[in-house]
Amino acid sequence: MKCNRSSLAVAVLVSVLGAGACGGPEEPAPPRWRVEVIGSSSHDPQAFTQGLEVVDGVRYESTGMWGVSTARATDQRTGAETARVALPGRVFGEGMTKAGAIVWQLTWQDGFAIARDPVTLAETGRAGYQGEGWGLCAQPQRLVMSDGTGTLTFRDPVTFAQTGSVALSGYRDPKPNELDCAEDGTVYANNYPTDEILRIDPETGRILAVIDAGGLLSPAERAGTDVLNGIAHLPGTDRFLLTGKYWPRMFEVRFIGK
Repeated sequence: MKCNRSSLAVAVLVSVLGAGACGGPEEPAPPRWRVEVIGSSSHDPQAFTQGLEVVDGVRYESTGMWGVSTARATDQRTGAETARVALPGRVFGEGMTKAGAIVWQLTWQDGFAIARDPVTLAETGRAGYQGEGWGLCAQPQRLVMSDGTGTLTFRDPVTFAQTGSVALSGYRDPKPNELDCAEDGTVYANNYPTDEILRIDPETGRILAVIDAGGLLSPAERAGTDVLNGIAHLPGTDRFLLTGKYWPRMFEVRFIGK
């Protein structure tokens, strides 16, 4: 509805009562949660982490930066790296996820996703897309992708074709970066460039909670690092792994509602 002069007085009165004539009631702010640290382990301080995920006992990690981007696989139980491949030339790696028999890895501004073998991480194909690639995670029937804007896109897990999208709501100027698709159907996103994590309902786009993940590293550890980036739900538990770009440690945590 467009506002006009005749509706102005009514709009003022209604706004006093708590509902704007042209916008409806203001949505309540999402609750703020906190992080409970369970433990931590070492993390490669040279890794510009862009994607993080644990599937079937394997921790997949994508790293970025020009000329040094990689895809990595590590045994989650032992911490032993089982595969690592470098991206070609100056391709800039971004989010990564496993969907069935394919590990998909995004590129930032190169306009294509790389399909990889889940064991060797060897490239098996490519799929193009418009815009930038940031975060990626897999739900049972689709992929969820971020591009740094307030919109998430859905993609076919085999062809990578776009199948839909949803605009985020309930939070001012969200910038979802790395994504994690949790077992309960929600999506967690690093909110670039902050220490906040957004818990999202991907069906409606509604932000359900904002998680404060600040203070994980000591000031000395944080010096020389970049932003918090990397969320991986540990299947069958209420725990997650968190790390960041050039972070020397990875944390096992729970998210606690206040």
